[in-house]
Amino acid sequence: MNPASVTSRTTHRFPRTLVTASVALAAVTLASHASATTWKMALGDAAGGTQYELGTTFATLIEEKTDGDITVDLFPNGQLGSEQDTINNASMGLLDLSVLAINNITPFSPTVGVLTLPYVIQSPEDARTLTQGEIGQEMVDNTVRDAGVRILGWAYSGCRRLTNSARPVASPEDLDGLVIRVPKNEIMIAAYQAWGVNPNPLAWSETFTALQQGVVDGQDNPYITIDAMKFHEVQDYVTDSCYVFSLEPLVMGEGQFQSLSPEQQEAVTEAAAEATEHSYEYLIEQEDAIKQRLEDGGMEITEPANDEQEWIEMATAIWPDFYDSIGGKEKLDAALSALGRDAAP
Repeated sequence: MNPASVTSRTTHRFPRTLVTASVALAAVTLASHASATTWKMALGDAAGGTQYELGTTFATLIEEKTDGDITVDLFPNGQLGSEQDTINNASMGLLDLSVLAINNITPFSPTVGVLTLPYVIQSPEDARTLTQGEIGQEMVDNTVRDAGVRILGWAYSGCRRLTNSARPVASPEDLDGLVIRVPKNEIMIAAYQAWGVNPNPLAWSETFTALQQGVVDGQDNPYITIDAMKFHEVQDYVTDSCYVFSLEPLVMGEGQFQSLSPEQQEAVTEAAAEATEHSYEYLIEQEDAIKQRLEDGGMEITEPANDEQEWIEMATAIWPDFYDSIGGKEKLDAALSALGRDAAP
């Protein structure tokens, strides 16, 4: 017998059980890939900010917790529409996830505005206390009810700092003659009006160009956002203010959340909670270094006069104007109580 012919016959004779197992494994693998889902996440900010940090952390965690069954693609810098558009799209099931500034949720769920009243939140610790306690859970419930979206987690971006291209600003009087961009948010507009300024409400996507072209003189955002959006290229001065703390919730349409299996809901909830805690730690670790980098790059940082007292007195005078929209004065008092502060006068 020809040895070559023997070799040929024996190398092609696989055990039936091995063939069956291989086919079964291939079928399972194909089925797994076929059932895998990729979600789209919209981000208003550019890559490098806290929105992106929260988004990438959540994406990594959800893929790990679902063994690759769910992956997430991020679309930063408003690629999928304005932040308010993404609320509508998520509620209608046209978008999976969005990370956006909390002031852009307020028009859809006004009670969330308690977190954007000037000088309610004055530190990262205040922000974590409110968002991760009973107040935060109430915000989740209210946005489900009012806007059809569920807040899954939070990005902590820091105090909003006023920047401008004209001069150092230490007191409200220094704002005279300046045109300041603000979000399309009634509370934030009212705060600037209390300081004697008629602000220019512009969409976030238009802000850099408006600053670059001199349509507006300034804007306010946390140091991390100023750095990520490269505002130092078109702004020279920063006021180290803290009239609003920038919170950026991660939201999903409630219809989509309810369509998930219990196991998937648990994975999403856990991934969002872990990403939220990471966001807080990221802010604490990075903010001072970013502030120093902006200063080293030429931005002049000014401390508010008299520990910001004049700013505080003028801005908090608008609180009563928004009691009805936030659900009553008792909602504000509950938030202040949670922070260990006295009720509003």
